[in-house]
Amino acid sequence: MFDHPIPRVFQNRFSTQYRCFSVSMLAGPNDRSDVEKGGKIIMPPSALDQLSRLNITYPMLFKLTNKNSDRMTHCGVLEFVADEGICYLPHWMMQNLLLEEGGLVQVESVNLQVATYSKFQPQSPDFLDITNPKAVLENALRNFACLTTGDVIAINYNEKIYELRVMETKPDKAVSIIECDMNVDFDAPLGYKEPERSAQHEDTTDVEADHSGYVSDVGFRAFSGSGNRLDGKKKGVEPSPSPIKPGDIRRGIPNYDFKIGRITFIRNSRPLVKKVEEDESGSRFIAFSGEGQSLRKKGRKP
Repeated sequence: MFDHPIPRVFQNRFSTQYRCFSVSMLAGPNDRSDVEKGGKIIMPPSALDQLSRLNITYPMLFKLTNKNSDRMTHCGVLEFVADEGICYLPHWMMQNLLLEEGGLVQVESVNLQVATYSKFQPQSPDFLDITNPKAVLENALRNFACLTTGDVIAINYNEKIYELRVMETKPDKAVSIIECDMNVDFDAPLGYKEPERSAQHEDTTDVEADHSGYVSDVGFRAFSGSGNRLDGKKKGVEPSPSPIKPGDIRRGIPNYDFKIGRITFIRNSRPLVKKVEEDESGSRFIAFSGEGQSLRKKGRKP
């Protein structure tokens, strides 16, 4: 009667309800704190038996729905060791779904596209204290199977829990992050305020620095004086001093007003005080102007 077979869509879809509990309620001697660090749940063995009979795609991804609050999220599965009729969820996932211990949750198998981009907003400015947040987030997301826009995920780093809200995911609102090349971006943390920058107004009228106190004396220099003639005459012969060695130069007074990024050209802002010349009569050399002394005393002859 029918030329084409009817597709068995509903038989290839896993959908059931469980009572959910947090991982801390999981019975057993082993510590399962690793479940809290990721985005995967623990389901009963009957779910694995039913999933193996369905033609579903791998990896197994599920949509969790709280029909009472109309909240939903997506997750992967870690193990099938829970008691029948019960599934165990991370605490942050139960908070997103507004579920209490023992509440009913609808679990459905889904197929999600591979993520290409995601944007996160830290819920506390403390996240800025992490040196390399992208590397920390990349390492934490290895325990997740998928991301849903609007969820607040929790990651553990240095014995501290950091919460991040998923602001955006591409190409869809729910994406798979298993074996994907995803670009990660961050929004400003919740409650973060930009530090106030005090405007530093520098004086535009800079007074030229006084460098007159800088030492200009280079110490002793050989043959730098002037000679005197016996006849008292002066001849215009300029002295030829010996060349100055770099080691002979004395360092001057440091400029304590120096500012980084500012170049100051050192010059004498005040004219050097010229020495008042003494009287030529007092300073001029006169040859043979002294008085002689005799060993014989002058006196009358006997």
